[in-house]
Amino acid sequence: MTTGAPTPTAPRRSRARTLLPLGIAAWLVLEIWLLTVVAGAAGGLTVFALLVGGAVLGAVVIKRAGRRAFRNLTETLQRQQPGVAPAAAPGDRPSSGNGLLMLGGLLLMLPGLISDAVGLLLLVPPVRAALGRYAEKSLERRMRQATPGSLGDAFRQARIHRPDGKIVQGEVIREDVPPTPRRQDESTRPPLTP
Repeated sequence: MTTGAPTPTAPRRSRARTLLPLGIAAWLVLEIWLLTVVAGAAGGLTVFALLVGGAVLGAVVIKRAGRRAFRNLTETLQRQQPGVAPAAAPGDRPSSGNGLLMLGGLLLMLPGLISDAVGLLLLVPPVRAALGRYAEKSLERRMRQATPGSLGDAFRQARIHRPDGKIVQGEVIREDVPPTPRRQDESTRPPLTP
């Protein structure tokens, strides 16, 4: 029996959701192949030492980045308290690259030579700064192109840009539009009961 109503179609998968598993599988195969090639040329003990060294270096990097992020958080919280001035370390500047630093440490901890090379690249400050700027611009562009009702649209509506570039959470109250007057009977209306 045909009703004439169109059959619902399944939502289409995005290209990223289709290609991401294939990219991860190709990366894993390439990592394993490269490890076997290096093990054949330099020996298994050398590969083992490289993997252990990468894991130790990655753990140290993640620990330092975590400490720096915690220190920045406590300094920010101290600045918000009236009358308390935090002591800044000499040569210390506000850092916003802790996330990329932690990503570099995580990539160093993963077993594989390609992930180690990318992790080491993320430890270089100019590379980390350039990648951070690119990620920030890309995120801002996606938020500007957000469709109504999406997560990016919600973030765009919840952010207010100050002239100095800082972002303040809140809502916009327009002062050029007079408030609508309330009717007098609205405030004295009894609550509805079933």
